[in-house]
Amino acid sequence: MAVDPLRNLCDLLARLPGVGERTAQRMAYHIVRQSADYANALAQALLGVVKDVRTCSRCQALTAVEPCAICGDPQRRRDVICVVANPQDIAAIEATGEHRGLYHVLHGVLSPLEGVGPEEIRARLLLERLPGDPPVGEVIVATPASVEGEATALYLSGLIRPLGIAVTRIAFGIPMGSEIEYADKLTLARALGGRRPI
Repeated sequence: MAVDPLRNLCDLLARLPGVGERTAQRMAYHIVRQSADYANALAQALLGVVKDVRTCSRCQALTAVEPCAICGDPQRRRDVICVVANPQDIAAIEATGEHRGLYHVLHGVLSPLEGVGPEEIRARLLLERLPGDPPVGEVIVATPASVEGEATALYLSGLIRPLGIAVTRIAFGIPMGSEIEYADKLTLARALGGRRPI
């Protein structure tokens, strides 16, 4: 029996994170309605990502050039490293325009229940970067506000603080424009704990 190309495309799209069967079906039908040029460009883009994108040898971000654009930028501060769990977290932080230092991507957080221990995250590679030129003076830990993210932050702090390097944690709290009465207890507790002078 011949494979149905539309069904095959739907099945493959449904395997993407956050894409269910109905969304995959809508995407597949959208692609079918496009020109052959579009479908070819999409296929080439997918192949190009698989062929050309790799991790930066310095920060472990995904890149097609070595080193990545951020590590290669001479205007970036070399004495501050922001540690994130996933490559896409860099884009979110960069969009704020607040961080002008470097990054380090762990590619996950500690999660013993899922078999993710210290050896599975790229903490050792982070430690190797700290004595650089100039030496790193601050590590900002920007892991998620979850049990696993907190455990990872504490683990990294335990490794880095004894080296005489400041370890800071991004603050978590109430989003701009939201009402305090609608905040959950954990978010409100974090907001109170992370307060600072004004």
